[in-house]
Amino acid sequence: MAAGLSAAITPKPFRSFVLSSRLAPKPTPLFHPLVQRPTHGVLRRKAKFTVCFVLEEKKKDVPQIVNLVDEESKEDVRDSQIIIPARVAEKLARKRSERFTYLVAAVMSSFGITSMAVMAVYYRFSWQMEGGEVPLSEMFGTFALSVGAAVGMEFWARWAHRALWHASLWHMHESHHRPREGPFELNDVFAIVNAVPAIALLSYGFFNKGLVPGLCFGAGLGITVFGMAYMFVHDGLVHKRFPVGPIANVPYFRKVAAAHQLHHTDKFSGVPYGLFLGPKELEEVGGLEELEKEINRRIKSSKGSS
Repeated sequence: MAAGLSAAITPKPFRSFVLSSRLAPKPTPLFHPLVQRPTHGVLRRKAKFTVCFVLEEKKKDVPQIVNLVDEESKEDVRDSQIIIPARVAEKLARKRSERFTYLVAAVMSSFGITSMAVMAVYYRFSWQMEGGEVPLSEMFGTFALSVGAAVGMEFWARWAHRALWHASLWHMHESHHRPREGPFELNDVFAIVNAVPAIALLSYGFFNKGLVPGLCFGAGLGITVFGMAYMFVHDGLVHKRFPVGPIANVPYFRKVAAAHQLHHTDKFSGVPYGLFLGPKELEEVGGLEELEKEINRRIKSSKGSS
């Protein structure tokens, strides 16, 4: 409630009049004659002030607007509080589905390849020992080449990773360095590419006898063993595409996982490019301190999530 004060001045015109001698009283002998002269007088009336009080009630528009904004902001906060948990839950559900899909594929492929490899080894050596003769040279060559092929695949993978995957084949390998959308990525094609020569070598060595077929069989077996180990350590332990169980608690595998994680940070120009010998590569470029930091970070992260 507010009061307004206004004043109005109402001027009146000046009024002049003349006292005529004829209107003046006549002189008497009893008194001293008064000579009244014509008098011109000017009378000014006092100005009148008119005071008006105007009562005005101010509208409370500003508080109403503030209250409206507050209510809208509260509604926005409530909506965001509902939307954010829903998105997080949806993302977690999608991640679980992707991990389960890849886990099924990994288990089926691992079980299938492992069972076929075991059966192939058993039947091939049983055929070699038919007739009472034991071909020691052939058996030794098979085992030696299987170990050599498994170790050699680490150096092959290191070279291919640097010279091919991060060069001419980057358009395929790039999917591995970006956030994955779905259970699979284009980089998984390289696993199939490496499986083709392994299957070919195993098949030739299985259906033929002799030293050369035995060596081919061993080479195919070594590539298969390396591929299985690579999948569990790289895909399971490092990138957590499926659970690996107690493998994650093996100290050396922790170092391998931490070293490969540093490869994705590009701190040492992409080193290490290998997997199982990654810690050795980091040692050569002076990255052991960063390796220890990454190991500790992964240990804290695993404890926090468990």
